[in-house]
Amino acid sequence: MNPGSAMGTGDQAAIVLIDDNAVQAATRQIILKRAGYFVIAVLNPMRALEQFRSDEFPAKIRLVITDHLMPGMNGAEFVRALRQTHGELPVLVISGLEEAEDEYAGLNVRFRLKPLLPDNLLDSVQQLVTGGKVDA
Repeated sequence: MNPGSAMGTGDQAAIVLIDDNAVQAATRQIILKRAGYFVIAVLNPMRALEQFRSDEFPAKIRLVITDHLMPGMNGAEFVRALRQTHGELPVLVISGLEEAEDEYAGLNVRFRLKPLLPDNLLDSVQQLVTGGKVDA
């Protein structure tokens, strides 16, 4: 079965990818698209929140992948704001700072350290999109 259609709907799972580093965002977007996911890249977490609040996405979002360090708002601040309107939406946080994981306590996210190899990225995404439980 195509991982992007893992929920049995027959259409691609839509993922929002938030990273202010355009090169990293593009690289992850390519990896995910090749695996069959519909990926919407957003370079600014504030813009992503606006899009969630006004329901601007062209498909039902099944996963958010976010970086931790971003200008204006870090990943933990973004997730806290997102949880106000999308409490159960799976979130994967990717960071180069191991100590940043503490900032996500109680926010129901899966935290992974950079560098995150493509296979590890896809494994985490597949588990979250198909309803796997988030790490405690």
